[in-house]
Amino acid sequence: VACALSVGATPTQIKEAIYQCAPYIGFPRTLVAAAQANQVFEQRGISLPHPAQAAVTEENRLEKGLATQMAIFGEESISKMRAAAPEDLRHIQDYLSAYCFGDIASRGGLDARMREMITLSVLCALGGCEAQVRAHIKGNLNMGNSRETIISVLTQCLPYIGFPRTLNAISCLNEIAPPEK
Repeated sequence: VACALSVGATPTQIKEAIYQCAPYIGFPRTLVAAAQANQVFEQRGISLPHPAQAAVTEENRLEKGLATQMAIFGEESISKMRAAAPEDLRHIQDYLSAYCFGDIASRGGLDARMREMITLSVLCALGGCEAQVRAHIKGNLNMGNSRETIISVLTQCLPYIGFPRTLNAISCLNEIAPPEK
């Protein structure tokens, strides 16, 4: 947090980066990270709380989440995914759309390009999420992040996640956006 502040990230951007991780790392880890960020903010004299960034209500979170999800991945892709879900798992699709993309990805404070970079980084760090890594590589490309940018993100993640997870992510990238010959 201190390093992010020192290179110009705003407190809101830092908190939103933490919140962006919540659907992937869970609430307990997110709450620990948010508390640690708040500690640094308090030590630096940065007032709390920060301006609210929520963009949805309980009534429209699914609708707005679906719209955000479709903007990132394409309407056809999301429609096919939802149609292919077995009836007994459709509620998971709704939770995904409402929570990940309504409650979280539609928030202010960070643009969609940055949110997709953060999501990709988290999924790569978790390991074993190659299907989601592929999807979010597509999302990154759709949001304007180039192959070069994605490689830079993976390179920055490497010391923290190790070679196996980085190489798995690179394999996914090469599958989705092969290098030019």
